Amino acid sequence: MRNLDILIIGAGIAGLTAARALQHLGFRPRVYEQALQLGEVGAGLTLSPNATHALNAIGLQGVLEALGTRPDRGGVKDWQSGELTVEISRGSEMLEKYGAPYHQIHRADLHAALADGVLAVDPQAIMLGHSFRGLRQQGGRVEAEFENGVRVTGDALVGADGVRSRVRAVLFGESLPRFTGYVAYRGLVPLAALPEGLIEPTSCLSTGPHRSFTRYLIRRGTLVNYVGLAERDDWREEGWSIPATIDEMLREYSGWYEGVRTIIRSTPPGRLFKWALFDRDALPEWTRGSATLLGDAAHPMLPFLGQGAAMGIEDGMILARAFAAAESVEQALGRYVAARLERANWVMHESRRTATRYHSGQSEHFRPGQHVSAESLGIMSYNPAAVPV
Repeated sequence: MRNLDILIIGAGIAGLTAARALQHLGFRPRVYEQALQLGEVGAGLTLSPNATHALNAIGLQGVLEALGTRPDRGGVKDWQSGELTVEISRGSEMLEKYGAPYHQIHRADLHAALADGVLAVDPQAIMLGHSFRGLRQQGGRVEAEFENGVRVTGDALVGADGVRSRVRAVLFGESLPRFTGYVAYRGLVPLAALPEGLIEPTSCLSTGPHRSFTRYLIRRGTLVNYVGLAERDDWREEGWSIPATIDEMLREYSGWYEGVRTIIRSTPPGRLFKWALFDRDALPEWTRGSATLLGDAAHPMLPFLGQGAAMGIEDGMILARAFAAAESVEQALGRYVAARLERANWVMHESRRTATRYHSGQSEHFRPGQHVSAESLGIMSYNPAAVPV
């Protein structure tokens, strides 16, 4: 089994986690990425203990400690008053409770660390400039075809090519992602540019009618990453990093407490972007023959539980362990889907439900013992490096 040719389509965080986990267990996967150079859009992301377990298992513990931030406290604030209505313990309590810490990190830092780890094992493992077109399966082998005319054959193919996955379309039919009605604004602000004491607690969610605003520290506490999620019905633009203006975002957050508006106003020129959130229905299966899906290609996540990256990381770890435990590709993919599909689809649905709570404007959702989060739902107690496969 260790001699299998495993083709991974997409070199995002989920695809690279799968590649590095497979390498860690003795396989030599090949990753095909449509971009001409490696890089990652976006800003911060949350790595709750369920994700950290997997990254630690494939050798990234030092990177997370060096480049990430462990928030000591979290909380929820009211959108108008700024009152802290819920306090959440983070820091060492996460490590003691779950056996792995809770990190917040710049997406580009994690992506670069994963890519470096994969290439350190095999400098030829990542092929750039390969935009996936289609596949054929015959005799237990999978042939992938790319827009540049290249064709490659493997024993298994993994589609990790995101919410607009071409692999998903080939396997299960064409269907366009649907606009959810949510627009995300994201920005980065140097901590030194903000009034002392404003970023308290270290990690914070503020909620109000049809809006939410999350902010936390990354890059060893030197940068404030924020994401504002607003409900809109007039989205017409395409892209992941559309420039936005401070005035535009301030209008969206009119009437919000001054702490939120101060952060928005402090965003340096060229550091504020927006994009639309798209969604898909859950799939009842991910595999056709020797090809399967992983990450957002299988289960796109809305960001309200902070589990989008974590679910892709979990997938990558479980996929690798399934191949290591199996005696055939069919058995490996069967083990992988059996271990992942129910959990991932459940988290996807809970993320949607959480969106309606967070944007309800109803304060009873944000009192001690009432606040719904990834922790209260039990999501963080999962260890993809140890659960049965």
